Amino acid sequence: MWVILGWLCVGLGVIGIALPLLPTTPFLLLAALCFSKGSEKIHQWLVSHPTLGPPIRDWQDKRSISRRSKVVASITMLVLLVITPLVGAPLWAAAVQALALIAVATFLWRQPEP
Repeated sequence: MWVILGWLCVGLGVIGIALPLLPTTPFLLLAALCFSKGSEKIHQWLVSHPTLGPPIRDWQDKRSISRRSKVVASITMLVLLVITPLVGAPLWAAAVQALALIAVATFLWRQPEP
């Protein structure tokens, strides 16, 4: 079960590389967690992967997030805030979303950079 969930997260993370509204790093971190519980071999592959591994290692080793990741995440959150009322969501839903995204952005920008 852990391995299947891990591969699902890797797939979503890889898709997120191309789709700006789908976050990559959180899915890769979740995949690393799943693989650490289900398959040490796959976990080591993911963590040592030249493209997918660095943000995972940064978080696991230093609890740090790259500036590029912070900027991309912040832009994505702003785009979501603009899109929400445009698709007809109620104002209260946009306000709740704004509060949640402000909390996420605050956490994000308070983390050190590698």
